[in-house]
Amino acid sequence: MCTCNVSETTIDVRQIMPRMRHPLIFQTFDQLGPGEAFLLVNDHDPRPLFYQFNVERPGEFGWDYQEEGPDLWRVRISRAA
Repeated sequence: MCTCNVSETTIDVRQIMPRMRHPLIFQTFDQLGPGEAFLLVNDHDPRPLFYQFNVERPGEFGWDYQEEGPDLWRVRISRAA
């Protein structure tokens, strides 16, 4: 599959109020089509979000660390094809 000229949404939650982060992330995920993804940027390991995805969207997502700290984490979250 060619990913030529395809831009991926980036959500940088570092400046978003903590209580608003997960709802925004799940809303963005729910708008993805099969095989699409977005990049999450955070100032800490979003491991609790990974566990929440496993509970709320089991088998529906991919989780791929692009960068793992210590000051910046980037995770590509995708919808299963």
